[in-house]
Amino acid sequence: MLTLTTTYAEALSYAAAAHQGQFRKGTNIPYISHPIAVSALAIEHGGSETQATAALLHDVLEDCGAHHGPVISERFGKDVLRIVEGLTDGVPDAAGHKPPWRQRKEAYLAHLETTQPDTLLVSACDKLHNALAIADDYASIGEEVFSRFSQPRASTVWYYQELSRVIAARLGTSHALARKLDAAVRRWA
Repeated sequence: MLTLTTTYAEALSYAAAAHQGQFRKGTNIPYISHPIAVSALAIEHGGSETQATAALLHDVLEDCGAHHGPVISERFGKDVLRIVEGLTDGVPDAAGHKPPWRQRKEAYLAHLETTQPDTLLVSACDKLHNALAIADDYASIGEEVFSRFSQPRASTVWYYQELSRVIAARLGTSHALARKLDAAVRRWA
């Protein structure tokens, strides 16, 4: 049985402060709902406190800045930072620019092929929650959901189908996360 310590609560507070004022794409839903959901999925699928904590913090570097890295390492541990870095597909440079979308996604997919199992589990939870959110919004507003993304529908479909393929190859097609991700993507792909 997993017991969460005060470190987990501190990570929740840190993530909530870091994401303050951010919202899920095209919605009025506070962004912090996503890291909380990813953390819950990690716990539900056998993750450790380290993984659950990293899930809470998984978008902080990417969305809030690389300057959070040393703080995450110091306050929550090097393993938490390693997992967070493993889920980051591009930290903006000093001018706020990231590499091109396709380049980042291809690099992330290649990274998933060899990433450590603890990072893979959190990544699968992240991608599952995103795919479920897209599926729910697709059921409500149809193709309009894809206008929220910087890339056309076909690119989003390609990326999530590839994520599903890589995660199933790594975890096994019978793993609950692999099955759920595949089912979620099929709802809108």
